[in-house]
Amino acid sequence: MIGYLKGRVIASDEASETITLLVGNVGYEIRLPHIVWRELGVQRVSLDDPAELELFIYQHQTERSPKPLLIGFRNEMEREFFTKLISVQDIGPTAAAKAFTMPIRTIARAIEERDITTLTRLSGIGKNKAEKIAATLAGKVAKFALIQGEEREIPEAVSTDELRLQVIEVLISQLGYRRSEAVEMVDEALKENPGLETPEELFDAVYRAKG
Repeated sequence: MIGYLKGRVIASDEASETITLLVGNVGYEIRLPHIVWRELGVQRVSLDDPAELELFIYQHQTERSPKPLLIGFRNEMEREFFTKLISVQDIGPTAAAKAFTMPIRTIARAIEERDITTLTRLSGIGKNKAEKIAATLAGKVAKFALIQGEEREIPEAVSTDELRLQVIEVLISQLGYRRSEAVEMVDEALKENPGLETPEELFDAVYRAKG
């Protein structure tokens, strides 16, 4: 499976929001979600002076769809959120990529708050799908709702102390909070919810308290 590619953009198609990334002597056709396409600005890249690009890749390939579909993301967090979205029934990779028309922080907050109106503003997402997304993912994407900057995945904690330290470090180094803010947010969440066991649960508690 292809998980990461770094190369030069040698072709782009704004209509389908796809690029061809030359890696070595191989050109990979990669679909970019709309928010990624817009933020990278690949439509403005001059093919006479091709830009170097690095992408985290989600590869989709099944017996029914044997042609590999490569979807590119700027960082691991975007890809992780994408995998959450396609876990929802009837939301496939193509539909999920099409729906990425807002920053994942905005989408995650709408999910956590069960804001169906905002979710229906996503491309291709009607009321029924929006309700299904909220019902499936509410309580599972608070980490993404806290994003203030670039970030990476973190391993699950196995003790309260490790859990506390891991989440504090993510808030500081990956989500853009000051240490004093992160410590206060995490300690308050643990005080109010002493039974938390995973980073996902603690991020959810921090998000709830912050809101």
